[in-house]
Amino acid sequence: MSDFDPTDLEIKKTVDARGTACPGPLLEAKKGIGAVPINGVMEVLSSDASTRADLPVWAKKVGHEFLGQKSEDGFDRLFIRRKR
Repeated sequence: MSDFDPTDLEIKKTVDARGTACPGPLLEAKKGIGAVPINGVMEVLSSDASTRADLPVWAKKVGHEFLGQKSEDGFDRLFIRRKR
C-alpha cells in the first residue's frame, strides 16, 4: 500500500486525528463519515499505527470502500469512499 497515490482524489472531508490514541482515530472517522456525500472521499490523518489496520476493517464492515493509505512525516493519511 505504500505506493498508493491520492493525488487525483477529490477529498470531501478531512478528519485530523493526529495525536489521539486508539480508538480515537476510528471514532473520529465514524463521526466524520456522515458529512461526506455518497461516493465522496474522506481523508483521515492519524499518528496511531493501529489505525492502519482498524480503519480498513471498519470501512468494509459498515459498507464503505477503503481506498488506501499513504505514510508521511510521522503520520498516515487514510482514504475511505462513502458507499452508503
